[in-house]
Amino acid sequence: MVLRSYRAGVTPTPAHTIRTVADVMSSPVVVAQPDDSVAEAATRMSASTVGSVVVVEGSRPVGILTERDIVRQAAAGRSAAEQLVADLMTAEPDCIEPGVSLQEAFASLIERRYRHLPVVEGDELVGIVSLRDLLHLAQIQPVVHPGQIEAPPGLEGVIVAETEVGDVRGLEGFYHYRQYSAVELADKRSLEDIWFLLFEGHLPSPSESRAFAAEVRSRRTVPEAVRRLLPDIAASGGPIMDQLRSAVSLIGHSGGFRPWLDTDAAELRANALQVCASVPTVIMALHRLGRGLDPVDPDPDLGYGENYLWMLSGERPDPDRARAVEQYQILTIDHGFNASTFTSRVITSTGADLAGAVSGAIAALSGPLHGGAPSRALDLLDAIGTPDNARPYLVDAVNRGDKIMGFGHRVYKTTDPRSEFLRSVAERIRADKVDFATQVEQTVVEVLAELKPGRNLYANVEFYAGVVMEDVGLPPELFSPTFASSRVIGWCANILEQAADNRIIRPSARYVGPPPPQPVPAA
Repeated sequence: MVLRSYRAGVTPTPAHTIRTVADVMSSPVVVAQPDDSVAEAATRMSASTVGSVVVVEGSRPVGILTERDIVRQAAAGRSAAEQLVADLMTAEPDCIEPGVSLQEAFASLIERRYRHLPVVEGDELVGIVSLRDLLHLAQIQPVVHPGQIEAPPGLEGVIVAETEVGDVRGLEGFYHYRQYSAVELADKRSLEDIWFLLFEGHLPSPSESRAFAAEVRSRRTVPEAVRRLLPDIAASGGPIMDQLRSAVSLIGHSGGFRPWLDTDAAELRANALQVCASVPTVIMALHRLGRGLDPVDPDPDLGYGENYLWMLSGERPDPDRARAVEQYQILTIDHGFNASTFTSRVITSTGADLAGAVSGAIAALSGPLHGGAPSRALDLLDAIGTPDNARPYLVDAVNRGDKIMGFGHRVYKTTDPRSEFLRSVAERIRADKVDFATQVEQTVVEVLAELKPGRNLYANVEFYAGVVMEDVGLPPELFSPTFASSRVIGWCANILEQAADNRIIRPSARYVGPPPPQPVPAA
C-alpha cells in the first residue's frame, strides 16, 4: 500500500544543486494502517526494500514503524503475526515540509536522533526523508598533494579502501554484513550461514548451508603438531588473547601457510577456513588447560554456539543459552574498518601469510580500548552494587571525569544496535543482571543529561555482552577471546578481499620535528 507520488514526473535534481527536502525525499510512501499486523507491515517493507513504513489514518501520518522496531520485537520472542502496528509504532512522529532546506532537515534528524521523517503538506503525507538520503549527498573533495591532506587523529572519517564485506553507519545506528542488516541476520540465521555469506558473497541455499557447515565443522580439530604444544602455551600464563596469538602463528607454521602472493585463491581460502574453524577450539583448550583440565574435543554434530559451550564444560548446553552466545558471536563478526580489521588488511597488503595477518589482528583486539571492555562493563555493575547506589555513584564518576565503561562508541552517535539486540537477548534468557543493567543504563542517560548536557553517551555492545556472557557461563577471562572467536571470520573475509585486489598500504605522515637537514656534529 502506497500513497500518491509527490511532484510526479519531475526530473531528479543534480546533487550539486539539491536544496530542499522535496528534491531528495522518497515518494510514493509505503504505508500501513494502525490495525495492520506487524507481519503485514514487514512484508510490505521487504517487498519495497525500505527500512520503515509510515502509519496513516486516511492520508495523515499518525505513527512510524521501522525495521529496527520489528527486529527488537523478534528478539524478544513476540509473534509478528499477532502484534498490531499500533502497539509497536512510534506514535505522532515529527514531520517536515517539502520546502525545508536540507541543512535544516539534517540538523533536525541529528538533534532528535531520528532516522526517518515523514514529509507533509498540511495534513497530507507526500513523502519520507531518511538520514541515509542526506548522507548520500556527502562528497569527498580532491587534494592536490599528499602533504596537504589533513589526517585527523586516529584517521577518523578517512576512507582508506573500498569494501563489499560490510559497513557501519554511525549516525544512523546501523551496520550490515554485505547487503543485509547484521542485527536481522543475528535474529534469523545461523553463524555458519553468515560465515558463508561473508566468504562467498551470498546467503547459502539449504544444500549449500549443509555442505558448508560440514566443511567447516570438519576443520574444528586443532592440528596435532599444535595440540601437543598447547599445554606449554597455557603454562606460560598471561591472558588467553596473548596465548591465542602464539597458537595461531603455530597453526600457520605447522600447516605450511605461505605468503599469499605465492598461493592461489583456493589455497588462501583453505587457510582461512582452517584458522576460523580452529580458533574457538584453541580458545577453549587453552582455558581448560590453564585450569588444570583436559581439553574437550569439538563435536561436529553441534552448531557454532552449542559447540563453543560444549568445549567449555563437556556438557550439552541449554539451547536458549547456546543460541544467545551464538547471536553475540554473530553480532561481533565484523564492524567496519576497526583497528583489528584494518591491521589484518595492512599485514595482508604486504603479501604475508594469512596466519600472520590474523595474529596481528588478535594483538590489536587484545587492547583494552578495542576488545577488552565487556568484563569492565560488568565491573561497573559490581561497583555500583545496588539500584539505589546507581545515581550517587555515577554522579561522582561524571564529576571526576571518569570513563563510564560500556558506554560510548567511536563511530555510533546514537544507540548501538548491537546493545539493543543484546538487551533483548538478555531479557529472553532472563539473565540475572539484565534488570539491574537496564536501570543503570537509564540512570547514566539521566545523569549525563543533567551534568553534561549535549554529551550523549549510549550503551555499547560491551555493556549487555557482559551480562549475556556471564549468564551463559563464560568467565570474564573468556569475554575478549569469545569476541575473537567470531571476529576472526570478519578478519579473514577482509583478508580474502584485500588479496583479491591488493595494493600495499603505505600512508604518508607529516613530519613535525626540527627542520632538516641539520649539520651532523663531529664525534
